[in-house]
Amino acid sequence: MYSSYIKSIEFFVPYNKVRNDPESKLTKKIGIHSRHIAGEDELASDLACEAARKLFDSNVCKPEDIDFLLFCTQSPDHYLPTTACLIQDRMGLPTSCGALDINLGCSGFVYGLSLAKGLIETGTAKNVLLITADTYSKFIHPKDYSVTELFGDGSAATLITRCERPHSSVGPFEFGTDGSGGKNLIVPAGGMRERQTTDSLMEQQDDKGNIRSRVNLYMNGYKIFKFASKEVTSCVRKFLQQNNETITDYDYFVFHQANEHMMKALREKLEIPKDKFSIQLREYGNTVSSTIPIALYHESRDRKIKRGDKLMLVGFGVGYSWSVCSVIW
Repeated sequence: MYSSYIKSIEFFVPYNKVRNDPESKLTKKIGIHSRHIAGEDELASDLACEAARKLFDSNVCKPEDIDFLLFCTQSPDHYLPTTACLIQDRMGLPTSCGALDINLGCSGFVYGLSLAKGLIETGTAKNVLLITADTYSKFIHPKDYSVTELFGDGSAATLITRCERPHSSVGPFEFGTDGSGGKNLIVPAGGMRERQTTDSLMEQQDDKGNIRSRVNLYMNGYKIFKFASKEVTSCVRKFLQQNNETITDYDYFVFHQANEHMMKALREKLEIPKDKFSIQLREYGNTVSSTIPIALYHESRDRKIKRGDKLMLVGFGVGYSWSVCSVIW
């Protein structure tokens, strides 16, 4: 019987740093003071390779040790080929390595952990490299103020590996999906359902003064908040009940770093102590699938979480999609 655990995390953000107005009501509400934005020719795969390179440079493993690469992104280089295959070649991973893309957003890291756990604990792989990377800035119109100050670009590389412990340090998991909410966080045009045309590139202004075209990201913030408040809290409570646990059984909680207003509401609704709840978005914003691993990196570095701590990880967002898991650090 194989077990799995998170061995190491590294992250990378673009060097271009954009600051939000620290005095604005929005900044104070969302708690995001700066974001890192990818350059015109800087893609999610570039961020991914930088994060992976930092992981290998830390000497926790070598490229040839990787048996499987999972790449979570919603901003791939191409429709095809699979971006994970391109990263495999660029990073010098062995050709015996499996590689696949996961098109998932803010719940993607937890979903990726579950896939890594399955690969390892079935004996398929010994070392799984889970990379999360997104460049949502490329979907955002600069005059759509409903999203411009929220999202930042970034990546994280997480090594999940096999161990001889009697019980896995990763899992169990709980998942949820409600595709009826897909329209509330979407880039409407540019895929096969609605091809990019001259008409889809036409900019329009909504009733709040935000400007976007159909190839830009659209978010209904009110409905996203309402969804998270209902489904995320319900999923966490179900997860605890199924595992005969309570909030007090956990040492620390790392939720998807959407924005501080939403996270505060979730924390208070679930009655999670403030000193056990991660807030790590001030300097990075919402980096989509990378928010949880970036937060884990900082909380571990700052000794907020320590070896042996029991953590709850919660992802939620675009899809709608949500996920909960426990991890022994």
